[in-house]
Amino acid sequence: MKFSRIGNKIINNKKIDRIIKRVISLREKGYSQSMVANEIGVERTFISRLESIGEIRKGKKIALLGFPVKNKDDLQQLAVDFGLDYVLILTEEERWSFVRNKKGVEIFNEIMEILVKLKGFDLIIFLGSDMRLDLIDKLLDGNVIGVELGESPITEDKYVNPEEIKRIITTFS
Repeated sequence: MKFSRIGNKIINNKKIDRIIKRVISLREKGYSQSMVANEIGVERTFISRLESIGEIRKGKKIALLGFPVKNKDDLQQLAVDFGLDYVLILTEEERWSFVRNKKGVEIFNEIMEILVKLKGFDLIIFLGSDMRLDLIDKLLDGNVIGVELGESPITEDKYVNPEEIKRIITTFS
């Protein structure tokens, strides 16, 4: 166990870590700040301030997905920096690997799971061909901002300007 001395007090660092993890876990499960505060024996404002310390951004649930993307790593890092809630970016090779390595039913089920998950988002930034943009917009009831990578069929990875994605995120947030 790690202890710290602060003035004449001995602090149990593990206990603090454990309580903070419990607070976050309860809040993720939907407990109100007041309920969590009562459970751990602190004031509600403590929970609020604790959340503020770790806050990346406020706002809506945002997803970023698309294919085929040349600068996948740049966009994934951007998504991490902005704290996006869901990211699925594929290169052309990964897209074909996804299709080749699964049976038809598996592909169908996985795509359906993704679509159901995306229904819960306030904004979906979708990177893809003109045809795919139109399709995804219809499937997800119009809460999609599309970034067209070209006319369908696209057979090679396309560069996506990270600044354009940043602009979309900051405008929406």
